[in-house]
Amino acid sequence: MTTATPLLDVTGVTMRFGGLTAVNDVSLTVGEGEIIGLIGPNGAGKTTFFNCLTGLYVPTEGTVRYRGTQLPPKPHLVTQAGIARTFQNIRLFANMTVLENVLVGRHSRTKEGIFTAILRGPRYHRAEAESREKAMELLAFTGLADKADHLARNLPYGEQRKLEIARALASDPGLLLLDEPTAGMNPQETRAAEELVFAIRDQGIAILVIEHDMRFIFNLCDRTAVLVQGQKIVEGDRETVQNDERVITAYLGAPLESTTPAAPETVTETDQ
Repeated sequence: MTTATPLLDVTGVTMRFGGLTAVNDVSLTVGEGEIIGLIGPNGAGKTTFFNCLTGLYVPTEGTVRYRGTQLPPKPHLVTQAGIARTFQNIRLFANMTVLENVLVGRHSRTKEGIFTAILRGPRYHRAEAESREKAMELLAFTGLADKADHLARNLPYGEQRKLEIARALASDPGLLLLDEPTAGMNPQETRAAEELVFAIRDQGIAILVIEHDMRFIFNLCDRTAVLVQGQKIVEGDRETVQNDERVITAYLGAPLESTTPAAPETVTETDQ
């Protein structure tokens, strides 16, 4: 349920690359504890929109506010503000252990400076122990505690996805952005990912998720927004989105007059 003051308030975000408009005047809100879906066909601008929210891109127009404050266009400051994300293509430190990957995500919440690190006094060791304890809690939460000492590159694909989520959670976000978290997963892994997302929401973290699997999205989300050619064409619950002729047309490529009221259950895509 959307609160009076949204956790995330995106207003009129536009992103142009030269003469190409990748995202065009998109507005979206995410309330405390909500799970919001973002779908659309290939090249719809979904990942570009995520990049605008997380400081990887500076929007050509529009504003992004988190807890009422406009976000600076720098990824590390966005993370410090309370927004974490995963990526469409997994970006782990392959030659680091599972535990070390999560500890990297914890770095934005440690307060020790360079001199504390150099001297390695009691304060440093206390902070290091606290970070390891938090990291192990997150690995237990995501079902990876027994793999803490494994190299990230040796994990099965589905567990690498979980590790990326654990690393994002290490920054203590209030909002988690997931970019195709079930891409490449089998049905059993997808169900496990769905349960994990609900468990994250139960921890009080709101979620904005891009996905290609409609069944996953509609089982998961309170609301879903649809991007087509960089524009938001509809937003609402499952029934509203599935029965919107513009959504059907965007995925099937059929003229409006020849479409039927039933939307596809599953659509495979790779966002650009």
